[in-house]
Amino acid sequence: MWPDAEIELVARLKARLGVRVVTELPGNLEDVLPVVQVQSVGGTDDGVRLARALVSVDVYGATRKAASDLAELVRQELVVRLRGVRTDAAVFGRVSTVAAPAWRPYENPALRRSGATYELFYHPVGA
Repeated sequence: MWPDAEIELVARLKARLGVRVVTELPGNLEDVLPVVQVQSVGGTDDGVRLARALVSVDVYGATRKAASDLAELVRQELVVRLRGVRTDAAVFGRVSTVAAPAWRPYENPALRRSGATYELFYHPVGA
C-alpha cells in the first residue's frame, strides 16, 4: 500500500516547523495563524515501488512578510532536507519545486497567502 503523501508531509512539517499544519483549513483561520495547508494535487507511480506526488502547499499569515518567510522555510524543509528521510511509512527521494512560492489570492483581506507546488518521489518502507 502506498503511504499517504499528505499525512507524511503534515507530520514532518509540524515536527520541524512548530506551526499548525493541516490538510483542511480550520473555520477560525484568522485566529490561529500561521497555518500551512498541504494538499495532494496528483501524481503517478510505477506500479511496483516508486510513487511521484505533486503537492500544493499554501501558507497563511497575518502579513505578507510572515507568509513569505514561512513559505520559504517550508520550501527549504521540503527541497533541501526531505531527501533521504525515512518515516514509519515512507522513504523520500528527490524533491523539486514545480512552482516556487508566490502570492495567491484569498477572499479574506485580513490574511496573506503564499503558495507553491512541489514534486516528490517516495516509496513505502521495506519496498
